[in-house]
Amino acid sequence: MDLGRVDLRRRSVIDPLAVRAQFPALEAPGVVYLDSASTTQVPRRVIEALTRHLAEATANPGRGGYPWSTRAARLVEDVRARVAGFIGADAEEIVFTAGATAGLNAVASAWAEANLHDGDEVLYSPADHASLVLPWIGLRDNLAARGVRIRLVPYRTTATGEADTEDIAGKLTQRTRLILVSHVHGVFGARTTLRELRGRVPEATRLLFDCSQSVGHIPIEVHELRADFVTFSAHKMFGLPGTGVLYCRRTTHAELAPFMPGGGVGLRVDENPATGEPTLRVDSIPGALEGGTLNTPGIIALGEAIAFVEDLGPDLIAEHSRAITLHLVDGLQRLRRIELLPGVAYAGCGVGYGIASFVVRGECADDIGFALSSMGFYVRTGRHCLTGDRFPDSVRVSAHVYTTHEDVDRFLEALAHVTEGGA
Repeated sequence: MDLGRVDLRRRSVIDPLAVRAQFPALEAPGVVYLDSASTTQVPRRVIEALTRHLAEATANPGRGGYPWSTRAARLVEDVRARVAGFIGADAEEIVFTAGATAGLNAVASAWAEANLHDGDEVLYSPADHASLVLPWIGLRDNLAARGVRIRLVPYRTTATGEADTEDIAGKLTQRTRLILVSHVHGVFGARTTLRELRGRVPEATRLLFDCSQSVGHIPIEVHELRADFVTFSAHKMFGLPGTGVLYCRRTTHAELAPFMPGGGVGLRVDENPATGEPTLRVDSIPGALEGGTLNTPGIIALGEAIAFVEDLGPDLIAEHSRAITLHLVDGLQRLRRIELLPGVAYAGCGVGYGIASFVVRGECADDIGFALSSMGFYVRTGRHCLTGDRFPDSVRVSAHVYTTHEDVDRFLEALAHVTEGGA
C-alpha cells in the first residue's frame, strides 16, 4: 500500500490526552473506547450546558409570551444560526430533526413523494447504511400501490470503499431525479464527494449526502459538495441522541410538501375554492418540517458540541483522525489472520477518517468483540446496519480526537493476542 510517505507515528497538533480529560466517561480505568462511529462520548462542557438549561428553565420554545418560552425560542434560533455557519448554509436552510434517520425519511416524504413521477429513477448504493436505503424501498412500494412506479438503480462501491463515480455516470439518465451518497462511509471509512461527476449530472437531479460520519470529523461546506440535502446526527459529533439536522438547499424549498404536520409554524390551512374542504400548504421552511415540540435540550447540546469542535478546529481534528487511521491500518495489515474490508487500506494515498473494519479468518466477529471487550477495548461487531448479505459480519474500529497512538498500539497488541496468541 502506498501511503504517500506518511509518517504513521506523526503526532497532530492536538493533544488527545488533554482532549480526553474533557470527557468524564473516558475517566473510566482500563477502557479504550473505539466505537465513536456509532456514538461519540460527550464532553463536560456539553453536559454542563444541558444541565444549566434544564436547571434554569424548561419551556416550550415560542409557544408562550413569557420569558422562559421566548428565551428557549431564542436559544433554538441561535443554535440554528450556529449550525448554518458551521456547514456553510443559511439559517433558513436548517431543519432540526430527531436524527439523521428522521432527516432522510423527511426527504423521502416531504420532497420525493411530491416530486417523483412514473418512470423516475433514484441512484443508491446497496452497501450504504440502512437509513440511506430502506426509506426509498418503502417509498417505491408506497408509490407503486398508487400506480406510480419509480426505479431504484444501484451503483457499485470501489475497493477503496468509495462510490464508483464511473458506474454512476454510466447510469445517469434524464429520468435520474436523486442520487443518494454516504459522504464518509460508516463501515469502510471512505469519503465520496461526487466531484468527478460535476457537469455530468442532469440539472433536475438532486444530491442527498448523509454526513453523519463527516460533520464534526472533517470540515464540511454544503455548497462545495453542491448538495441539495444533507443529514447528520448530534450523537455522532459530541452531542446527544435524538437530535439531528436536515439541510435543505433554498432552491428546494418550493418543492417541499408538509412533513409530520403538527403544532408549530410554517404551515397554513387554506380552503379549496371548488370543494370548500381544508387544504394544507407550506408557508415557510424550516417551520413546515418541524411539527410538534422541538427537542430544545438536545438542540442546545448540539450548539455547544459545535462550539467544542470549532474550538479544537475541524482541520486539526481531521489531521489527527488521518494519522490515527493510517497507524491503525498499518498495524492491522501486519496481523496474519486479518482481512480488511474495503477502505483506506486499499487507497493509493494517505487518507483516513477514523474508521477501519475487518474480519478475522475462521472466527466469528461477535466472539472477537466479546474477547476484546473483556480486555477493555470497546469496538462494534456485526452488520453495522448494512442491508442484504453482500458483506460479512465484521469488527469495526472507530477512533476520534480523544484516541491516542498508544490506544491503537494497545488495541493491536490485544487483537494479536486474541487472534494469534500474541504472535
